[in-house]
Amino acid sequence: MRKTLSVAMIAMNEEANLPRTLESIRWADEIILVDSGSTDRTLEIAQSFGAKTSYHAFGGHGEQKNVALDVCTSDFVLLLDADEVLPSELQTEIRQILAGEPAYAAYWIPRLNLYFGRWIRHGGFYPDRKLRLFRRGSARLSEGVGPHSTPQFSGPRGTLKHDMLHYAYPTFAIYLEHMNRYSSEIAQLLYQQGRHSKSVPAFVRDVVLNPAATFVYNYIFRLGFLDGREGLLLHLNHSVYIHWKFIKAWRLGQGKE
Repeated sequence: MRKTLSVAMIAMNEEANLPRTLESIRWADEIILVDSGSTDRTLEIAQSFGAKTSYHAFGGHGEQKNVALDVCTSDFVLLLDADEVLPSELQTEIRQILAGEPAYAAYWIPRLNLYFGRWIRHGGFYPDRKLRLFRRGSARLSEGVGPHSTPQFSGPRGTLKHDMLHYAYPTFAIYLEHMNRYSSEIAQLLYQQGRHSKSVPAFVRDVVLNPAATFVYNYIFRLGFLDGREGLLLHLNHSVYIHWKFIKAWRLGQGKE
């Protein structure tokens, strides 16, 4: 017997991304979108695709997504971001899995990321597998861990063959805005954990050596250079992001942020 599917999403001012995303999941049995106060056409667009929308004040990425999961009613849940799209091959693969009794209760989905107009395939950014498809009630996201919260699931997991597309950072301005916001969230966690570079050696390690080593590892040893100029920019700026989060944590430790 076919298993039903709910798609769980969170959103905040996503009118630019939503039509493309929602079109790729129009076939789902249920679309749940939890909004945190959009001032654009996000809710109007979501409702035009038949999504069930609700408001919840943003309290963290994991917390917000758990709110969406709790509203779902289908057999399986697909957790999806507003800037992610399911190509036709992935749609077919998921529908085939749900057509009978799935072999697993949870599945990894490989993700292909768009940075500065190029799909990134090296440097540790691909296949970027995400645990996004799972039986309802079998997984929840960690809370209080910043923007990179992931579903926690116990048991064997399958891996899908086809990529999910992530229209992550089509412009440099969007990338900078996200990295500034994410580094601030991570800095708060580092500060709470006491990791705010109290000593000079710790400061040098976190603020200088860690970003530099990350660049060398990802760009050279993980072949990030094969992604051309976009790959170079990505890895340079990813290292700057690491620099930012430790600088911000250090400033918090000084009581100056």
